[in-house]
Amino acid sequence: MKAAVLYSTVPAVPAPGSAPGKRRYADAKPLVVQELDQPQPRAGELGVAITYSSLCHSDLSVVDGSRVRPLPMALGHEAVGRVVSVGGGVADVSVGDHVVLVFVPSCGHCRACRSERPALCHRAAETNSSGDLLHGPALLRTPAGERINHHLGVSAFADYAVVARESVVVIDDDVPDTVAAMFGCAVLTGMGAVLNTAGVNPGQSVAVFGLGAVGLSAVMAGRLAGAAGVIAIDPNPGKHQLALDAGATAVGTPADAARLVEEAAGDGVDVAVEAVGSTGVIATCLELVTRGGAVVSVGLPHPSAELTVPALQFAGAGKRLLGSYMGDAVPGRDIPKYLGYWREGRLPVGLLHTDTRPLTEINEGLDALASGQVVRRLFRA
Repeated sequence: MKAAVLYSTVPAVPAPGSAPGKRRYADAKPLVVQELDQPQPRAGELGVAITYSSLCHSDLSVVDGSRVRPLPMALGHEAVGRVVSVGGGVADVSVGDHVVLVFVPSCGHCRACRSERPALCHRAAETNSSGDLLHGPALLRTPAGERINHHLGVSAFADYAVVARESVVVIDDDVPDTVAAMFGCAVLTGMGAVLNTAGVNPGQSVAVFGLGAVGLSAVMAGRLAGAAGVIAIDPNPGKHQLALDAGATAVGTPADAARLVEEAAGDGVDVAVEAVGSTGVIATCLELVTRGGAVVSVGLPHPSAELTVPALQFAGAGKRLLGSYMGDAVPGRDIPKYLGYWREGRLPVGLLHTDTRPLTEINEGLDALASGQVVRRLFRA
């Protein structure tokens, strides 16, 4: 099998003295596309032929070291494929099934799973952090026998993956792979932040900060929820038309945010979604929500980042700061539901797909994502 493996990180900021305009990732080539021994699924696992994988900022944050993971690791966590082998004890998935891969393989037994919050599964958090799979240790090996860790139980920058049964959702055969590829992370996370975490109701107002694939999915969700206004904010004007096409009623840069909120919602929006990974943006969102409003934090700040905000905004103004991991999704419920919206023409997920490239161009893709040139670039091995 082929997979893109990360052996060492490349800092997000170029080293002092490096050449101006240097293609940081294309030149450093942190991801090595190489041959690995192809493992077979154990009990509770599936072998999946990956059709398309999708590059996400969460992948980039592992490459630049801001999300610390055990290396070497085969990256990629958002993908679509076909089941080619089935391990023992799996009775509800068959060879040939069309599947979306999900990066939190909920165990079904822990405190979070029993509370119907599988995105926060305790067991999955442990195995995702260690590079193992839900049903056993890491399986990936180089021909020389070196262990390669799994990324979030998926390792989708590859032509094949062994995953836990709990890491897939079976979908209809006729869903195009270029659409389905983005449902396991971007759509689940952005849609879920609005529909599950915030529970936006018709007539409310929403502001979304950060117009990557997750933020644009949140914009689509605001429109689906019947929000009276959906304000989309990003410093890159090149993303503003995409946001309008996704359902935003107003767009602008961060400098425009306060004015747009005042024009649309007076004393503040009901819900603000932070999809940047910035504590400064979280603080701004808290300022721009109305009394009793909610800020949903979706982005992943650096682990060392700390948030300082006026504490009186909470008890004094009834504002809420809500964390949202994977959109508080129940994948087996939400992916079919969201695909239903897509079928009805109410969820224009195709807007997220910038282009498709061969897996050999994965490092160039990192540069394109880091510079904001692409929203979702798909890769085929």
